[in-house]
Amino acid sequence: MRFDLAEGGPDGIAADVAIIGAGAAGLSLARRLLAAGASVAILESGGFDHEASTADLNAGRSVGLDYYALRDARLRFFGGTTAIWGGRCATLDPIDFERRPWVAHSGWPITHEDLAPYYAQARRTFGLPGEPPSAQALLGKRLPAFDPEELATPLWCFDERFDRFSRKNSADLLDHPRCTVVTHATVREIVAASSGRAVERLSLRSLSGNRMTVSARQFVLAAGGIENPRLLLASRSVMPRGLGNDHDLVGRYFMEHPHARGGRIVGGASWKLLDLFGRKRSGRLSFAPLLAPGVALQRRAGLLNTSLTIACRRRADGRQALLMAAYERMKHGTAPTARGRGLWKTLKRAVNAAQQVVDPARPWLQERLGLGEISLVVRAEQAPNPDSRIRLGAELDALGMPRPVLDWRTSPIDVDSVGGLVSALDRELRRLAMGRVEAAPWLGDPSRRWQTDPLISTHAIGGYHHMGTTRMSDSPRDGVTDATGRVHGLDNLYVAGSSLFPTSGWANPTLTIVALALRTADHIAARLRRTEGATIIPAEGRYARRQ
Repeated sequence: MRFDLAEGGPDGIAADVAIIGAGAAGLSLARRLLAAGASVAILESGGFDHEASTADLNAGRSVGLDYYALRDARLRFFGGTTAIWGGRCATLDPIDFERRPWVAHSGWPITHEDLAPYYAQARRTFGLPGEPPSAQALLGKRLPAFDPEELATPLWCFDERFDRFSRKNSADLLDHPRCTVVTHATVREIVAASSGRAVERLSLRSLSGNRMTVSARQFVLAAGGIENPRLLLASRSVMPRGLGNDHDLVGRYFMEHPHARGGRIVGGASWKLLDLFGRKRSGRLSFAPLLAPGVALQRRAGLLNTSLTIACRRRADGRQALLMAAYERMKHGTAPTARGRGLWKTLKRAVNAAQQVVDPARPWLQERLGLGEISLVVRAEQAPNPDSRIRLGAELDALGMPRPVLDWRTSPIDVDSVGGLVSALDRELRRLAMGRVEAAPWLGDPSRRWQTDPLISTHAIGGYHHMGTTRMSDSPRDGVTDATGRVHGLDNLYVAGSSLFPTSGWANPTLTIVALALRTADHIAARLRRTEGATIIPAEGRYARRQ
């Protein structure tokens, strides 16, 4: 069943589970819960494509480090930001889940082993093998003999479908008899019961002025790393500080994967390294290796699990190439409607095809002309910092919701960890007689401030990865949700998405988002089966109330 609240609909609907947000997390949850026999309501603030008026609901202010305009930092329509993502899939490493004494506020309430079976299932969601291949298995003798205690060589695997969560690939949800999808339905408040111990209902509005109430046995907030804390903080008719915010932790610990220039490789086998770290294919698998500090080095030197890759880039004191500048204007200047996304995808394929023809002549020529260099492209782990946060501002959006204020802050360890990785790469290249590294000057600056570089990436600031703002923890004094994603103190409210991450590692978050969503869905389904007064019958795929 489908409703467009912009056009009207019933005053209220009910389901076993109400899911706020139709991105990768929300849709993965919905599929799993439907398979378990539950009835599901999916509530999406946007429609089935980009609309400027709906996108404006994202707008807010940044008062910390320079960041992307919040209006454009997420796509607010069915399928979410996966409509334009790069497809990078990777698992977090076991050390990312540990409490690391040198990383303040680190440690997950679950282990890598707890998530491993869900990682395998999530990988299959993206058309990838259940077990991730190793760089050694795919690259063999081409891989330099780096000391594994110093350097690790993990992999990105790529989902090559741009529209995996789109409307045309979600007929199983849109046509399911136990699934109700409501579009143009922005949740204005998660209304708590008078006791403050559970959620009673959701209050929805559309930009056209229509309203709806949604009741459920369980509720899941899956609206992204900025909107999740924003909605919890704004839901204060019963709890004045917001939901789950007894210890002022909602919105804190905002993390990104900051991007930067780590330096450049000079001499030796720089061209061999450039070829090695490009995107490759093995059978049907598209992948790319990268570099991270070995676990032993992290423990010995007190480093974060940061990362870098090797690519030809314009010099730091240079100017953007005309073709690349045109590509960036196309990508960032075109509205992300279906037509705009189609144009960008076509251009991206054309650029990739052209590079296959002209490389390696293009980087060789750039270096000979003094325009380019073999650069270290940093995609870093950011340490959790309680002062890096989302707050509510005084300005209201068109629906009366306080707009978010982002105060993004990095820490000295973020810079030190990049410096430690760059130094390790220099040592290893010298040992293997493969060249040397000239570290970027900012890594030696006593201020230890993060420095972005507009020439190092089409996303110069970071990966658009919003993490940590409703972090998981064993205790409500350390986080917002428990190990299942349930908000501390609220019996029937869960959170899904990368806002759960206590730490970020180097890995892009989408695969972990889906793995955690599947795990939370299984937990909710088990609770529904145990609840008195209702029975979930998976074999028959239906929900029956006891008489």
